[in-house]
Amino acid sequence: MSELQVFPEWQNRSLEETLYECRELLEDTSFPTVKRWRQAGGKVVGHFQVYFPEEIAHAAGLLPFKLRGATVEPVRSDSRFGSYLCSIIKTSLELVLSNHIELDLFVTHPICDAARNLAGIWGRNYPYPCQILYLPQNANSGHAATYLRGEYDRLRRTIEQIAGRPISDDDLRHSMGVFNENRALLRELYAIKRETPWLVSAEDAYVLVALGGLLPREEHNELLRSVLSMIRESPAKRQDRIRVVFEGGFCEQPPLDMIRAIGRSCYVVDDDLLIGLRWILEDVPTTGDPLHNLAEAYLESSSYSPVQHDLRKPKEKMLLKRIEESGAEAAIITAAKMCEPGLEEQVTYIHALDEANFPYFVSEFEENMSSFEHLQIQLETFMENLLFD
Repeated sequence: MSELQVFPEWQNRSLEETLYECRELLEDTSFPTVKRWRQAGGKVVGHFQVYFPEEIAHAAGLLPFKLRGATVEPVRSDSRFGSYLCSIIKTSLELVLSNHIELDLFVTHPICDAARNLAGIWGRNYPYPCQILYLPQNANSGHAATYLRGEYDRLRRTIEQIAGRPISDDDLRHSMGVFNENRALLRELYAIKRETPWLVSAEDAYVLVALGGLLPREEHNELLRSVLSMIRESPAKRQDRIRVVFEGGFCEQPPLDMIRAIGRSCYVVDDDLLIGLRWILEDVPTTGDPLHNLAEAYLESSSYSPVQHDLRKPKEKMLLKRIEESGAEAAIITAAKMCEPGLEEQVTYIHALDEANFPYFVSEFEENMSSFEHLQIQLETFMENLLFD
């Protein structure tokens, strides 16, 4: 179904019109691209944050759909959970309970207690397979890659049952090539954010990344190739703004209006927003055993987040490295409300930044927030103090 176009609205449009259509699609909780995919006979694998080897679903001809919550009220899902949980857990289930989205397989990960239990709760409501993909808890073990390859193979067998056909190694290699191109295009987008951040707003850069969770990757690649070319030719002028790194968007996502508000006050030159879509930092080799190559890439050629425990990548040192490599002048350290991993790392980040005598702004968010005036006033004051200090 790679020839199917589920998002034709952006075709043959100007940059401004294309970005408008992209924003409209991302905020549309009816998920029209997924509906068009299903209407054409396609099947959908829903996967929860943070990282999922989407190449395996793609190789079977399925659409990998990234469940990242939504700005919906958890009317039906609220009764399935306790009170003190992050919003994304509830709104992700709400999307299927309220028929916003229809899946053929759901996969979550043991990134926290709530996410670990999500498959069981999901499975009590739906007959299709609801599974946990157990990514290695000890990424430093010499057996981690072998173990993870086995998990990927188990996932492959489950997806084969959903697809009704086998997934060959050549299928996987083809998909890996498609995703290698996708990650290269996203790296190009982030290079623009670092080097010429006035050419693309924080909001639009986020939208362009996030659409990868809603589109077939071939179509996302086509969109990115076109948009990146137009962004480079944009006549936008540089403004006198502070360069910042945004940290805290690895799982639950801040509202688009919050990202827009932040972008009015500064240049966001790097971040961890939707880091799972950019987790692998280099091309994955397409020769040899494809599942082993994917497992190795997850462990050895990857970014960092509070939910991967790797002694080679202390989170506070990785944040300082991100700041240095992006040329940031300040950091925005956030966490989603009720997110234990995020709130724990926030403390670590603050200590590291204090020791480095590096300016930072601390905040928290929830995906259903709707008022940002207070945040914007505080942030503008923070930025002005830095500019005129």
